[in-house]
Amino acid sequence: MVKSTFLAWVFRMPLIKRWSLMFCHKPESIAEHSHQVAVVAHLLALIYNKQCTDQVPLIPERAATIALYHDQIEIYTGDLVTPIKYHHQELTQEFKKLEFMAENMCLDTLPEELREDFSSILLSENIEPEYARIVKSADVLCAYIKALDELKHHNYEFEHVKLNLEKKLEELKQYPEVDYFIKTFIDSCVVSLDKLTNQSE
Repeated sequence: MVKSTFLAWVFRMPLIKRWSLMFCHKPESIAEHSHQVAVVAHLLALIYNKQCTDQVPLIPERAATIALYHDQIEIYTGDLVTPIKYHHQELTQEFKKLEFMAENMCLDTLPEELREDFSSILLSENIEPEYARIVKSADVLCAYIKALDELKHHNYEFEHVKLNLEKKLEELKQYPEVDYFIKTFIDSCVVSLDKLTNQSE
């Protein structure tokens, strides 16, 4: 039997730090971020199914699974911050090629008999558009919550991050599940433990 390095790479995700060019009051790894995005994607898919009853329902567990692995390529590429990644069109195109290569490198670390199962999770070209949108929305929402949390701790380096993400969220609010999520969950994500306890009483 051929041995696989897939899980060994996954277990290195806590070593890759996000926001690498910025000071963070609370450092964040891609493992932590991926877990949060998976939770939010799962919620968004559930909300979508409740809000959009005239549409084909989504499978929340699929949304969560795709989200769990959505940043796995950064084991190979590292975390390239958005302003750098999208600063120049040529650089963006080259990085997209690098991401495609990294996705296939991740897939190739799996045993042959599991690759077909993972190809619809790891390869972005094989992910259905509605699931890609849900995971992207979850990614933006988690980054926004992170920015709010850093600002709560007086880290004003995240002021421009918050403003940029608010523009993205204004566009995403056209989707009922995102609008519902923002109105229902965002505010409590940045309150103190005492306030959380009082809210639940």
